[in-house]
Amino acid sequence: MKRLALAALPALLLTACQDLGSAGGGADALDLPDVADGTISEETMKRVTERLASDEFEGRAPGTEGGAKTIAYLIEEFEKAGLSPGNNGSWVQDVPLVEITGKEFAPLTIAGAETGDIELAYSTDWVGVTYREEVQTSLEDSELVFVGYGVNAPERGWNDYEGLDMTGKTAVILVNDPDYGTETLEGPFNGKAMTYYGRWTYKFEEAGRQGAAGAIIIHDTEPASYGWNVVESSWSGPQAYASRGDNPPPMTQVNGWMQKEKAREVLAAAGQDLDALMAAAREKDFEAVPLGLTASTSFRNDIRTFASKNVIGILEGSERPDEYVLHTAHWDHLGRCTPAPDGDDICNGAVDNATGTAALVALGAAHAEAGPAARTLVFLAVTAEESGLLGADYYAANPVFPLNQTVGGINMDAFLMAGAAKDVTVVGPGKSQLDLFLDKALMNDDRVTTPNPNPEAGYYYRSDHFAFAKRGVPMLYLDGGEDLVEGGTEAGAAVAKDYRDNRYHGPKDEYDPNWDWSGVMADLALFYRIGRMLADSTSWPNWVEGDEFKGTRDANCAEDGAGCAPA
Repeated sequence: MKRLALAALPALLLTACQDLGSAGGGADALDLPDVADGTISEETMKRVTERLASDEFEGRAPGTEGGAKTIAYLIEEFEKAGLSPGNNGSWVQDVPLVEITGKEFAPLTIAGAETGDIELAYSTDWVGVTYREEVQTSLEDSELVFVGYGVNAPERGWNDYEGLDMTGKTAVILVNDPDYGTETLEGPFNGKAMTYYGRWTYKFEEAGRQGAAGAIIIHDTEPASYGWNVVESSWSGPQAYASRGDNPPPMTQVNGWMQKEKAREVLAAAGQDLDALMAAAREKDFEAVPLGLTASTSFRNDIRTFASKNVIGILEGSERPDEYVLHTAHWDHLGRCTPAPDGDDICNGAVDNATGTAALVALGAAHAEAGPAARTLVFLAVTAEESGLLGADYYAANPVFPLNQTVGGINMDAFLMAGAAKDVTVVGPGKSQLDLFLDKALMNDDRVTTPNPNPEAGYYYRSDHFAFAKRGVPMLYLDGGEDLVEGGTEAGAAVAKDYRDNRYHGPKDEYDPNWDWSGVMADLALFYRIGRMLADSTSWPNWVEGDEFKGTRDANCAEDGAGCAPA
């Protein structure tokens, strides 16, 4: 889920206020109050990070004894920080989870071609899961339809499903979005910067909304930003989901992926050329192509239900307590994992994300020491991020504080111990007016903003803030800088590579008493200013015109004439 870049792109340094006037006004139209710096304790950061990353918590997996210990410890630390229980007198929000493990997979059989059936072997040629809580999953003679990128974006005048009735059919979908391969940030889908329409989550959700029985994405390493090995490992074994309750959204029976060369073979059997279809799908007037083939497969599912908890602390506002500013970080990690070098099978998750969780405690304490802000500050430690942003998604679907009364927020996910930097990395720059708060907060820092160096990978859509963003709440996602004071961008890339190659999601992500905290503490000072500015401001920042989330924000703000209003 994390953005671990190999190299920065210093040529793309930009200020955070680009093109934000179209969201309803530039910096002059927003209330950007001056705020004093907070007193953020480095000792607290070290103490809480070290404790959460200790073997005592067994890798903080939800639904385990280590997870229960983590929840209890966070309640203790939130109370010590001076926060109050955030859920109607309780420190926690129950998060019901469902784990579905597929087994006994039949091949994906493609029928109807003159040359005979094509059988795709599970794991090597295709993978699939179901989101439905059903013991048996069957897809029988489902008509295949190539739907290009599978996008329905009214605000961009784009609908790959236009005129289609997908009931009972299976959508064959390209990965990423129609602007993939563009070298600039210009285009109907933001050029090389992936929009949410390029993420697999969106494609499966939209196929479900269209009534499809199945959705199969054609894997392609570069536009996916990961190889088939990642798909194969991620989509096999147990799959966890937040319980969807009595009124679940429409879902397909089967969601999955197929290897690109197998897709080429299937399309050729339908008399179609994959490369030609890929080119056609990039055009606004693209029309879906029924393939005259059918897909069939089946598998069984083991279903386990269990529960975890989000931990919520608040500092109630003094003037507008029913307006909320979010700070989010996930408390969970992987628990016990393999391989186990030197017999150590605990994935301690010190950087990912004991650091971000400790930051909630340290920032909460700093705001409490400064006294109440005008708006209520919310510190939300969510569960099951590593299983697919489940705790955040459950909260956003069942918010304790209404989303149309939630001003915006900041997400903190894995602080690399790289030392002081000349910059801060903005993942998803130019999406909302929150960038103007960031720009103001940086004015006295002698640092600049660096955009995510791989915008085509869609990193903005891969951490907890996204659960709120897709429901309209503007969220900032910042990473530590890549241009280090000592060693520049080369040193920054080396730190990221070392962590990714040697510790990320492995037993060696452990606390180190020799870490250099200077860069982390500078970032926390920045997060404090942004949070305090949002909490003392009278403005309601919005997404920029044309952003995929602006329509949702505007609709939420108009509900019952209550809640937020664009600046």
